[in-house]
Amino acid sequence: MNARSMIGRVVGAALLSFAVSSAARAEGTFDIPAGAKFSQAKLAKIADFFNNEIAQGKIPGAVLVIHQHGKPVYTGLFGVRDVATKLPMSLDTIFRISSMTKPITSVAAMMLIDQGKLKLDDPVSKYIPSFANMKVGVEKKTPDGKAALELEPLKRPITVLDLMRHTSGITYGFYGDSLVRKAYAAANIFDGDPDNAEFAERIAKLPLQEQPGTLWDYGHSTDILGRVIEVVSGKSLYHFEKGALLDPLGMSSTGFYVTDPAKRDLVAQPMPNDSDFRVGYKLDPLVPRKREAGTGGMISTPHDYARFVQMILDGGSFDGKQYLSPKAFKDMTTDHVGPKSGIERDWAYFPGDGFGFGLGFAVRTDPGNAKPPPPGDLGELKWDGASGCYFVIDPKQDMFFVLMEQTPTQRQRIQRTVKQLVYEALEK
Repeated sequence: MNARSMIGRVVGAALLSFAVSSAARAEGTFDIPAGAKFSQAKLAKIADFFNNEIAQGKIPGAVLVIHQHGKPVYTGLFGVRDVATKLPMSLDTIFRISSMTKPITSVAAMMLIDQGKLKLDDPVSKYIPSFANMKVGVEKKTPDGKAALELEPLKRPITVLDLMRHTSGITYGFYGDSLVRKAYAAANIFDGDPDNAEFAERIAKLPLQEQPGTLWDYGHSTDILGRVIEVVSGKSLYHFEKGALLDPLGMSSTGFYVTDPAKRDLVAQPMPNDSDFRVGYKLDPLVPRKREAGTGGMISTPHDYARFVQMILDGGSFDGKQYLSPKAFKDMTTDHVGPKSGIERDWAYFPGDGFGFGLGFAVRTDPGNAKPPPPGDLGELKWDGASGCYFVIDPKQDMFFVLMEQTPTQRQRIQRTVKQLVYEALEK
């Protein structure tokens, strides 16, 4: 080991030691309102879990908020936002929310649909003409037995609905080994500093993974939806969302980049050895760029995102303002990829067993095959992101929780445990 590596390990160990000592006794704040059905004693186990995670050096810290009947039940501020700055977690800590961006982009699009400016059955080529010329990549065997990609025409146009339910055929290139995914990876679509318009043109030059409307396939669909929003609204994605959704909801710290120097120390960072978010490009909210990635580029705080989630729990309204019509809300929260839809599910079907998919959210449709089934009720809405952030909305219990953390490698295990602990504390 060279001297530089040795110094790095010593410094890292010292920073981790501080994070553990400063956060080992972190506790949640209870504010159980009348009518809420939670056990304070069982909620206390959440702090035990997170303190153990921090003590073992798995994560620097996390924030968990639970609300029921429109009021806070539990606020857990655990550990530090960054082992380098040693600053504690807070409700205004800024997190990369990764794919929890998708529900925000989807709601913004539905607001335009409510206004009559956009339709679910509109072809995407109406707004981005180059999408009319896209082809589907089909793997065929050559005479020597090798796989080759042949391009076939679209059987029907890609629609706005396809973008919102991930049935456009647009995929990701940072996982999987199909020839189309490899073509995405080889195209270097993140190179330079493209804006949303240029990024959409780069996608338009690539083959689709499958015919539109045939398979749930997670990918850049919501990035393209963000560009459609720009074309329809005449504004950048952020400026449309800021005026129509973020500012009215009081989400003042939600956006794509940290542009205020005074807020730089509010940004949560993962452990130094757990900083690869594995999404094909570097997620750095401290370096503003032209692209505003509607699929996974936003930053937010526990305070802000809880307001967004409360709006969804309340059927598209918040503080007396209606953001979504009843029809739009129903469209967003109804499964669109179920058995009778004719849509198959990709091998990496991220909603998971027992869940369908609406327009921006996973929707629980059945208990699933696990014995015992995971906790939660039918009609549950959820999503998470590669950075570790996660939310669950349970309309039956009039409850939601939002978990904010920055840990690409530990996130799924922690999310499962947190959900279990929250539901064990819920006294039905």
